[in-house]
Amino acid sequence: MSDWYQRTTDDALQTLGVDASRGLDDSGAARRLAESGPNVLIDSGMKSPWRILWEQFSATMVLILIIAALVSGLLGRVNETVSILAIVVLFGLLGFAQEYRAEKALAALKKMAAPQVRVRRGGGVRQLPARDLVPGDIVLLEAGNIVPADGRIIESAALAIQESMLTGESEPAAKITAPLSGDDLPLGDRHNMAYMGTLVTGGRGALVVTATGMRAELGRIAAALQSVHETQTPLQVRLDQLGQWLAVAGLAAAALVMGLGLLRGDGLRETFLLGVSVAVAVVPEGLPAVVTFTLALGARRLLKRQALIRKLPAVETLGAVTVICSDKTGTLTENRMTVVMLDAAGHRLDMQELDPRHALAGAARDGVTSPVNPAFMLLVGGGALCNDASLRHEPGGTETHVLGDPTEAAMVVAAARLGLLKDELDRRLERVAELPFDSERKRMTTVHRAGIVPGLDLPAAPYVAFTKGAVDGILGATAQVWMEGHVEPLTAAWRTRIESSNDDLAARGMRVLGVAFRPLAAIPDGSALEQDLIFVGLIALIDPPRAEAQAAVQTSRDAGIRPIMITGDHPLTARAIAGQLGITADGAVVSGQALNAMSDAELSAALGEVSVFARVSPAHKLRIVEALQARGHIVAMTGDGVNDAPALRRADIGVAMGITGTDVSKQASDMVLLDDNFATIVAAVAEGRTIYNNVRRFVKFSVGGNIGKIAVMVLAPLLGMPLPLLPLQLLWLNLLTDGLLGLGLGVEPSEVGVMRRPPRPPGESILGDGTGAHMAWLGAFIALLAGGAGWLYWMAGQPGWQTMVFSTLAFAQVAQALAVRSARASLLRVGLLTNKPLALLAALVGLLQLAVLFIPPLQVFFHVMPLGVLDIAISMGLGSLVLWASELEKAVLRLRCR
Repeated sequence: MSDWYQRTTDDALQTLGVDASRGLDDSGAARRLAESGPNVLIDSGMKSPWRILWEQFSATMVLILIIAALVSGLLGRVNETVSILAIVVLFGLLGFAQEYRAEKALAALKKMAAPQVRVRRGGGVRQLPARDLVPGDIVLLEAGNIVPADGRIIESAALAIQESMLTGESEPAAKITAPLSGDDLPLGDRHNMAYMGTLVTGGRGALVVTATGMRAELGRIAAALQSVHETQTPLQVRLDQLGQWLAVAGLAAAALVMGLGLLRGDGLRETFLLGVSVAVAVVPEGLPAVVTFTLALGARRLLKRQALIRKLPAVETLGAVTVICSDKTGTLTENRMTVVMLDAAGHRLDMQELDPRHALAGAARDGVTSPVNPAFMLLVGGGALCNDASLRHEPGGTETHVLGDPTEAAMVVAAARLGLLKDELDRRLERVAELPFDSERKRMTTVHRAGIVPGLDLPAAPYVAFTKGAVDGILGATAQVWMEGHVEPLTAAWRTRIESSNDDLAARGMRVLGVAFRPLAAIPDGSALEQDLIFVGLIALIDPPRAEAQAAVQTSRDAGIRPIMITGDHPLTARAIAGQLGITADGAVVSGQALNAMSDAELSAALGEVSVFARVSPAHKLRIVEALQARGHIVAMTGDGVNDAPALRRADIGVAMGITGTDVSKQASDMVLLDDNFATIVAAVAEGRTIYNNVRRFVKFSVGGNIGKIAVMVLAPLLGMPLPLLPLQLLWLNLLTDGLLGLGLGVEPSEVGVMRRPPRPPGESILGDGTGAHMAWLGAFIALLAGGAGWLYWMAGQPGWQTMVFSTLAFAQVAQALAVRSARASLLRVGLLTNKPLALLAALVGLLQLAVLFIPPLQVFFHVMPLGVLDIAISMGLGSLVLWASELEKAVLRLRCR
């Protein structure tokens, strides 16, 4: 039943069969507990640790490497076996650790349940475990309590509950007991309901429990969280595809080499071992290590930019993002209410255009006099006096901190900017009485002993009362208007002007409060205090956009990434902020109620046009993410509340807030923003694109080089030559290239303009965008150079012809590593030393290859013949042609682009 908010308290109590003054009796509670079950979140459907571990070692590329290690062991190559298995185990355990932590989201969710609660049972008040609550229990609430179950509010004395974890609203919600009208109201508008896991921040009250355990809103989120199945990241999909392709290629190459060997009359055992060596040579053993190393370095760089990566593959997935679904509060905005407009005496003051000398540190202390209209001084002075927030100055420092409710704190800051400091006001105008805020009156009133405050123009009277609150509520108790130092009657024209101004400011996404005052000869009792008020003006507040958010939104658009705002806040506020940031141009907003009425097809169509969704529920966020993914998008979703957890888990990249985020949202995410800043997401996307480019560079380099090696092995027998390379030499070349040079490519810095191009197509293969074609022709060119040199030396009867092939291949791959650093830009333009690790590793590989050629023990170990200086120079020269050929290809591509 979801219509509890529409029922009166008597109707709700009658439906649940309980007397509010006595509560349930023990027998009735026990019977209901047997029917509804304990008030706990049930863990079901989560992955077991064994399943997570199995999945780490069942990927295609990992299986190929395991087979390669086993075969190397059969061949007696213990070192190669240990090295490959070490890579596999390290990669698997790292992935297991990352994913196992992600499975703890439900455990964090369970911690939000209240352990002990105060309940009316059998005519008295008892302390009970929250797990024993049943529908119909009367729960007593006070400040500091965690709401233990969903329920209908039946008593409220200034009761306020912080529900941002469910609704996205940054301010506590004032609770009422009256029924509400309207079907399918969003949770944030159900002011007579309270929900499990939320926090009571003020007042006291009581609720009758309407739902417990998995039937509560928090339970529904837990169920949704467990039903969401994570998908493979784009990189994992692409590497699996590459692994399958390499498996087929390796088997084909092995079969071809074995067939040629048997045709030549070689022995079966030797032919089989050589075929297996060729198959192993096809596989880039260093790929998992290079990918892990590259992702880990990227994660480290992102940490310096305030982004904590929880799952390593997420670093690369960021680079493929096509849509960023962002919350509003704290991510796109400062999460700090600020007074932006004052409206009084027929005039307006834009606080954002105020003289910068009016600073928070205390303009009055510095002798700065306010040039503004006295009515504005009375407006902010009244707002600061009818206020429980305060300013705190650090001893011996210049920083000032504001303590209290965000809205009240903003009003204190506004007064300070005009030279009216809260502590000075309180000292000169001592508070002697008050009527606290009430959700039904929607206003607060304080009474002060009259005093003199420079800049504050007050009528002569022993006391003065200030009232602030909802404009309509204050106008209902107002008879006059303060105008240029005197009082005028509240005429119909004045009322229309005030209401019109209120509507205008609200339509711009601002929260508007009215301020009124009343001179008093004596202090009246109760509600008589809020009669015959004198209206002063309006104070408009907003949670302003972050200074860097607009530039970040534009950067994401330039990069072909669409930002979408999904918030639990009011549609008017969402529209205003989205318009200021450039997220929407037409102001179109879809509310949660409208979304409920949409079919999946209608939602998909709306997502093609609308970029702002407001007053959304947990199910809405998940549904929006799934609809975007169905449209082929790679989705990043931000969130901080419990309500965001299912969508964070389902998104391709779940981004939790580090400052305001709940443990649940962090555990369900792939990345945590330590500064809660949208701009950090955009910076992370740039890093992700760089990382993917580096992984693709390695694949292009490693597989292209391996094609060259295998082609030489196939070409030589066709030309009537013996096999040019021994298995040990093939593995040595793979160690130099995949191991050392590959790591150097993994730290290649970002290319210029990486965020001025669209995201790669979600379905594009890792061999797409010309990568496969480049590998094919360059591998053939390397084979032609090395095989041609070997053939010429073999025809000339040179005994070192095999060593010449071996050496030329090594130097060719050094040149290839330098060439592959950029897809189109010349190496001269990129700069040789812009990637110093690769430059050093290239030099090291060259020295290691020379050591093999010149040091006698290594010559014997690798079965190579000594080469003369001229031979080595020829080998190096032939290898360098790979670089010049690649540079020519880039020049042609640049001409085509022009």
